Amino acid sequence: MLSPGNSLTNQNAAAVLRDGLARVAQGDLEVDCTGLAQVDSAAVAVLLAWHRAAVARGQALVLRGVPAQLAQLASLYGVDGLLGLAGAAAPAAASPGHHHRH
Repeated sequence: MLSPGNSLTNQNAAAVLRDGLARVAQGDLEVDCTGLAQVDSAAVAVLLAWHRAAVARGQALVLRGVPAQLAQLASLYGVDGLLGLAGAAAPAAASPGHHHRH
């Protein structure tokens, strides 16, 4: 299982991307994100690149243990469905008990 470690940010994204692409090329398609404590938009870009590499092989990338912050970033960029995270990060406006009066 592929693990990006505890941090996936702009500072280490190139190395993590390269290592992950090599693993995906070998058929390692499960990504364990449970250790990720620090992420930024680069994490979303890396996951998308791994996803594209898996699709190019005719396979699907499977993400496990995605932290809320990463799921929210993917949702913000509109790629949560593509990464299989749709519904993992509910937008604040859709939270239960939040009603608008007209």
